[in-house]
Amino acid sequence: MPFIANTDSDRDEMLKGTGVASFDELIADIPEELRLKEPLDLPAALTEPEVMHLMEKIAASNVSTASHVSYLGGGAYDHYIPSAIKTIASRSEFYTAYTPYQAEVSQGTLQAIYEYQSMICRLYGMDTANASLYDGATALAEAISMAMVVTGRSKAVVAGKLHPNSLHVLRTFIEAGGDRAVVQNVLTDGVCDMESLEKTVNEGVAAVIVQQPNFYGCLEDVDRIGAVARDNGALFIVSADPVSLGILEAPGNYGADIAVGEGQPLGSALNFGGPYLGIFAAKKDYVRKIPGRLVGMTRDKDGEDGFILTLQTREQHIRREKATSNICTNQALNALQAVVYLSLLGKQGLKEVADHSLQKSHYLAGRIAELPGYSLKYQQPFFREFVVKTPVPAEKVVTTMLEQGILAGYDLSAVGDEGLLVAVTEKRTQEQLDDFVRKLGAVS
Repeated sequence: MPFIANTDSDRDEMLKGTGVASFDELIADIPEELRLKEPLDLPAALTEPEVMHLMEKIAASNVSTASHVSYLGGGAYDHYIPSAIKTIASRSEFYTAYTPYQAEVSQGTLQAIYEYQSMICRLYGMDTANASLYDGATALAEAISMAMVVTGRSKAVVAGKLHPNSLHVLRTFIEAGGDRAVVQNVLTDGVCDMESLEKTVNEGVAAVIVQQPNFYGCLEDVDRIGAVARDNGALFIVSADPVSLGILEAPGNYGADIAVGEGQPLGSALNFGGPYLGIFAAKKDYVRKIPGRLVGMTRDKDGEDGFILTLQTREQHIRREKATSNICTNQALNALQAVVYLSLLGKQGLKEVADHSLQKSHYLAGRIAELPGYSLKYQQPFFREFVVKTPVPAEKVVTTMLEQGILAGYDLSAVGDEGLLVAVTEKRTQEQLDDFVRKLGAVS
């Protein structure tokens, strides 16, 4: 039986309904040279045990942070995930009420999202937050789109080094409108060149965007960047790493109008690149322009607290021309994991995670800089990751160290840059750091 089990009479009925006499006529617009002329060259079918053996063999060709020591970063980080997170997030009251349209049967999920929004507001120093978006890159794109709606302007300027993938998403998302532009600002020693930024930003700019820490791990001068945005009537958008906020100033405290971030470090595994968690928060002035879902707390007829979706700017709920965005969902389970993670660690725990990451990354950077032929590419304050100049191509460093059970970092040549981006989290031990330095020094 074929995978799609349509009988000949089924096919005839469908062809008749579409107004064509044959399947070939149905696909007449597909060029002849692209059509399959013979059956696919597929291997013979396997039994279930044979399939399991094959899949296990394929999976064994992967390496993971369970088998290798990871110094990879660039937006996805190997932080420790308490075992309680999976246990709590897997409870049926969350799984079975995944989409919270019917408030009367979704109070557990709605309350968890409300708690998530509250925690994000406190962490980022903002007035309001939504129920989350797809990931950090799309959250940033939505922020720029919202800024254009608020200001009526059609240009955005990136200050400093933004993650290249995020920049691609922004250009795809924003410039699809035709007259909208994303401008990448000039860098000096790995951070925003303020003189260039001041010349670039004008009264036609809807938003100035900065990533803190930036893609290289360097800390940007967010106070000065924010001042440039305000002086020109642009909204100030900050994409901040949530773990860094355990010790760094919250975006709301230095004037951010919109704050976004990639929430993967808050209790979500690396997951081969996703699903992740898009954090989105803003000043209360813009609460009716925020994209996506918002959960609010109310009182029912008996005077009991309850939770419900509110203030919807989604295209599903209001007229399209009044909608900020057509985003229709959120990463509920990832947001739940973030709630559990932040609840388990608390304010002091998150501070300790951030501080350990800071101290260990600076220790490793100092040791690497002492190796012959190695040096730090940028002389800027950094949080958890840094760029290393290597005596041999970074690609060779990565492949050589991989053979020794170490994921040495991210080869920046993959994004048209030079150097090795190295990230250090609280999971790395003194022994692992020293072993990394020893093995790195032997690469030639």
